[in-house]
Amino acid sequence: MGHAQIKTVTSREFVHNVSAAKRVASEGGTVIITDRGEPSLALIPIAEYRRLTKTDKSLVELLRMPDADAIEFDFEPVAIKARDIDE
Repeated sequence: MGHAQIKTVTSREFVHNVSAAKRVASEGGTVIITDRGEPSLALIPIAEYRRLTKTDKSLVELLRMPDADAIEFDFEPVAIKARDIDE
């Protein structure tokens, strides 16, 4: 089995030949698009995107800090006192 192709193109090259970039991605490859010489975007197959973003966890599970019980918090409670508006 061959390796997935990784092709790097400038943003100008990408704009002028979108079909070539789409062909690379549709064949399982990755296209890295540079802007001023720095990688700025990646075009990947949708199957790879779904694999990378797939999760069976809920938002609450993703935000949960499993080791939070081990963190000690030492703080003073804040007291908010009501006062009359005229004061």
